[in-house]
Amino acid sequence: MPRASLRENLIAAAVEQFHTRGYAATGVKDITDAAGAPKGSFYNHFESKEALAVVALERYGDTRRLEALRDRSVAPLTRLREHFEFLRDENIQTGFNRGCLVGDLAVEVADHSDAVRATTRAGLQAWSDALAFAITDAQEAGDVARTLEASTLARFVLNAWEGALISVRVDRSARAFESFLTVVFGVLLR
Repeated sequence: MPRASLRENLIAAAVEQFHTRGYAATGVKDITDAAGAPKGSFYNHFESKEALAVVALERYGDTRRLEALRDRSVAPLTRLREHFEFLRDENIQTGFNRGCLVGDLAVEVADHSDAVRATTRAGLQAWSDALAFAITDAQEAGDVARTLEASTLARFVLNAWEGALISVRVDRSARAFESFLTVVFGVLLR
């Protein structure tokens, strides 16, 4: 199997470090150490830590399984539930000490970086669009009421999920996930 490139190692290390420690608490040296790279090599691949954060956010977004929300071979509400169950299970496995990297960096960095703000906005929009796709399919199948537009429901569900992530980190408990799933699938998406 071919070795990962230094650039790829830096990106993977950045995703891990930003997700574990946050943006401000992560220095370039932390990233290069985690990647097993000399600090000076960082600037051969990235103009700045901010530029790497943009790429790290995009890479993280690629791991969120958004394409499964568009898979019409699976029932729409099943797609939606499985999506959030995957995210829930991933969070439980990490001991409730990570949120969503997009949401975390949006809160921590977006006020100070136009590039990070634009990337987090695009990431949240792509996620909302994928949710809306599945919700539209559910509405067309008659499984979800058409009282609200799918895009409005999708954005609300996404916002509720991000809020649940804050609660589980504070409580170190899955209770907020249980509430989220109960309300979203038992009340909102009916």
